[in-house]
Amino acid sequence: MKTYSPKSSEITRAWHLIDAKDQVLGRLATSVANLLMGKSKPIFSRHLDMADHIVVTNAAAVKVTGKKEKQKLYRRHSGYPGGMVVHTLSQVRAAHPDRIIIHAVSGMLPKNKLQDRLLTHLHVYPGPDHPYASNFKQS
Repeated sequence: MKTYSPKSSEITRAWHLIDAKDQVLGRLATSVANLLMGKSKPIFSRHLDMADHIVVTNAAAVKVTGKKEKQKLYRRHSGYPGGMVVHTLSQVRAAHPDRIIIHAVSGMLPKNKLQDRLLTHLHVYPGPDHPYASNFKQS
């Protein structure tokens, strides 16, 4: 018997709506990363983009534990001498609350060519409103 290998044409993509309000950032990012990788699917394969579409709402209301609001730092560099830019979690939350979840989830995805492709299926919004309401079945 031959080993079954799924093809990209056999992949079905579901839509998941996740409310980030009062959820701990790391635990939320872990569940989102597992859904993006497709690990819950019975035909999971590491080399294929099996990501479901994930809409995360209320990103501005995500919780962090301890003193991370003031102590957690987000660093980036412009490439020029002295170009290091450092922001605390509270500064990033005030300016771009969606980037907090995107940064946490991207750190939990595999560091390969699939990472950027998987992140295109993640849609994060700071408030409760999003443009994908028609993709969720009303029951």
